Amino acid sequence: MAKKTLEIRDKTIFDGIFVKYVLKFIYTIWFKLSGWKTTPSAPEGAGITIAAPHTSNWDIVYALGAAILFDVKIYFSIKDSWCKIPVIGRIMLWMGAIPINRSTKGQGQVELIRNFVERHKDSRIFFLFTPEGTRGAVDRWKTGFYHVAKDAGVPILLAFIDYDKKECGIREVVYPSGDMQADMQKIMAFYQTTAPQIF
Repeated sequence: MAKKTLEIRDKTIFDGIFVKYVLKFIYTIWFKLSGWKTTPSAPEGAGITIAAPHTSNWDIVYALGAAILFDVKIYFSIKDSWCKIPVIGRIMLWMGAIPINRSTKGQGQVELIRNFVERHKDSRIFFLFTPEGTRGAVDRWKTGFYHVAKDAGVPILLAFIDYDKKECGIREVVYPSGDMQADMQKIMAFYQTTAPQIF
């Protein structure tokens, strides 16, 4: 029996005006009361957003909050097994989940995601990927996000969540030059010189 193909919803929580503004109100109050803040602004247009290290499931909660406060539609990568759980899976997809089947080692998925990004690259949308592919320690990053950004002609946005300073957002933008090794060194240098608690 063939496995179900990758599914990414065109319409998500960000396309419902009422829900979007209710959540924006909730996040505004929550951030204010808890002392959290976002960077002053976020880039315009679409972009492939990455962040590392990915250490907690709370990361997406803060990333979602930052996106809502920036009025940016966001999609985020997640294990496809989460999206197969009854009810929870539908909620995750509604929130903008990009299901990733890691058993295929990325076979065909980069093209599917790239085609989806291509269709939406003229919109204000961020596609969030964790290059480590897991919350555990890894020796090498997955580079699918770089190929998607280069092929779709969109920038790579370097995001962070600093739990010590209670700050999140986008701090730098990298435009793929085609020299992946040089670009990756620049990206990794950003995260190596940032506080260790940054997502």
